[in-house]
Amino acid sequence: MTQYSDELLNQVFDRAKTIAVVGFSMNPARASHYVAQFLHEQGYRVIPVNPGHAGKEMFGTTIRASLEEIDEPVDMIDVFRKSDALMGVVEDALAHLPDLQTVWTQLGVIDEAAAQKAEAAGLTVIINRCPMIEFPRLGRTS
Repeated sequence: MTQYSDELLNQVFDRAKTIAVVGFSMNPARASHYVAQFLHEQGYRVIPVNPGHAGKEMFGTTIRASLEEIDEPVDMIDVFRKSDALMGVVEDALAHLPDLQTVWTQLGVIDEAAAQKAEAAGLTVIINRCPMIEFPRLGRTS
């Protein structure tokens, strides 16, 4: 499913407070960086996840190597990884993020089996969308 109602997208944005960005890049020209920055600027707590940058600081927090290293509630993950890595990300999220409500995958990140696994666990799944596009489209930007 890649058609989502505006009501559902607004609910996801309303209930999320903390978002882990999986596949975050330190390069400001990369989508994973500027989308994470956008979310931070919209008032979300953003936790970057990338083993190559673990321990560095960004958005007022430490970049984590993996979802397992996050020791606070996370409401949503925003995944910037290749589609074939999504199942592993979903499995890690289900194992280590008990408060998780939403799995969001970026444009081009599609794995129906991973989406079904997350949905079967009770999570909202948004596939192949970008919050930086959806947020202003919904009239949410300040």
